[in-house]
Amino acid sequence: MKITKLETFQLSAKLGVPFGWSQDWIYRRSVGIVKISTDEGIVGWGEGCGGPAGEVVEGIFSPLLLGEDPTNRLKLWQKMFHSTYNANMGVGLAGSAISSIDIALWDITGKAIGVPISTLLGGKIRDSVPVYATGLYYTKGELPNSLMKEAEGYLKAGFLGMKTKVGGLTMEVDVNRVKAIKSEIGPTVNLMIDANQAYNSSSAIRIGNKLSELDLIWFEEPVNAQDVEGYLQVKSNIPMAIAGGENLRTRYEFQDFLSRRAYDIVQPDVINVGGITEMRNVAMTANTMGIQVNPHVWGSPVMIAASLHVASTLPPCSPNGNPEPFVQEPVMEYDRTPNSIRDNLSEYKFEMKHGRLTVPRDPGLGIEVDEKALKKLCD
Repeated sequence: MKITKLETFQLSAKLGVPFGWSQDWIYRRSVGIVKISTDEGIVGWGEGCGGPAGEVVEGIFSPLLLGEDPTNRLKLWQKMFHSTYNANMGVGLAGSAISSIDIALWDITGKAIGVPISTLLGGKIRDSVPVYATGLYYTKGELPNSLMKEAEGYLKAGFLGMKTKVGGLTMEVDVNRVKAIKSEIGPTVNLMIDANQAYNSSSAIRIGNKLSELDLIWFEEPVNAQDVEGYLQVKSNIPMAIAGGENLRTRYEFQDFLSRRAYDIVQPDVINVGGITEMRNVAMTANTMGIQVNPHVWGSPVMIAASLHVASTLPPCSPNGNPEPFVQEPVMEYDRTPNSIRDNLSEYKFEMKHGRLTVPRDPGLGIEVDEKALKKLCD
């Protein structure tokens, strides 16, 4: 089997209600999708080539991959990485471009053999993955009642936890906002906060200690994503777990953070880290060091399916005969903000029961992209 064509698609969908976090407000959801075709008619789908990363796919990687065997995934990953390594381009846009292609190659291989990606990875440890709801963003004219109603909706849906934002308002307002959410959902439901790199270490320590009484499960991206010393400082001065890693590419960028235990919880993102191939490498290194792996997920059904397959194969941390979600068993983010790309790109509907998403069972990713919907989302 040979690769005959690589195509990229830039998808965009306007939001009915804009929302914000510490760094920005979002008015549209955007996703970059890659389609890899073969001479045997098998097609693979990947995600991560949004914006300029799509140009990297088409201008740098496509000429390298045409005519290659798509099932030779490790060779092709190394070929792409090598082409960007000397110029230090393997991070940032090129890392995301590699991710998109790698996911599609795993999809093709699974379809060619007739097994899901989880089987290619060695088989599932769990048939379903515990998930938490990501939402509770800032909205214009936000009212406490609407925020509480959203949190209540996640409770009724059966989520095991939920995550909200800090860093976009004054510290006092954010503290009161988080306290109100925790009061609404009660002591038995897990609550996490995410600053999206909003603070320096001293400010992150201040807000962390102001919220220490709430028994929050983790504080995500408290400082700049590349600031390993800042992470270590925050980690040693607040009584909650510190999480991060969604913006890092390849095992090389994770090296210092993992070896120095700068994270309690690492959150590799399959469309940034280097695809399924590199996500597995980072995850198993973290597991060896006793660092929990909870994948970051904020994309289309392609990304959700890819993340589920990897998460289903990750061992408990630390080994445990009866692992508990948020304690030893990996949990996965499940974005619940309005998103027509996520909801319409595939006819596959992810099944959630008792706060867990079932891992797709069909070959490859286990989902198929609706190409009619794809074209509409490109308009």
